[in-house]
Amino acid sequence: MGFVSTDPRFGHAHITALGPFDPAPSTAVLASIAALAAGTTPIRVRLERLAQFPHGIIHLVPDPADRLRDLTARLVAAFPDWPPYGGEFGDDVQPHLTVDAASDEVDLASTAALLTDVVPADCVLDRLQLAWWETDHCRVLHEWRLGG
Repeated sequence: MGFVSTDPRFGHAHITALGPFDPAPSTAVLASIAALAAGTTPIRVRLERLAQFPHGIIHLVPDPADRLRDLTARLVAAFPDWPPYGGEFGDDVQPHLTVDAASDEVDLASTAALLTDVVPADCVLDRLQLAWWETDHCRVLHEWRLGG
């Protein structure tokens, strides 16, 4: 089952705000995240356009993405020791919802065909989660509702 979690709060389908992150944050760090989440109203997005990154990750592009970029920027400003994706992509962090990875059998067209019953999707992003991702041990460590 790998990355399928039995934790009912675990956000399997998610848009990463900042990761990786400290797996054992201090009380002060948790309080900073809580304050940031409380000061962020829920974010409405539409997931409709499918795209692929150069390294093969097939994803849905949230529209609009400006508030998601802003949230990531505020998290980076608060926690500069934890750059998005370990700094692998520099400052060009593009909010996305990963749905697959390209291979000999998987491409944009095959993925689009699999998603026809669920895309487009209008979503309200209403929480931040600090999640632990480990094969057979995925779970939510902490969670904050946006807007308090």
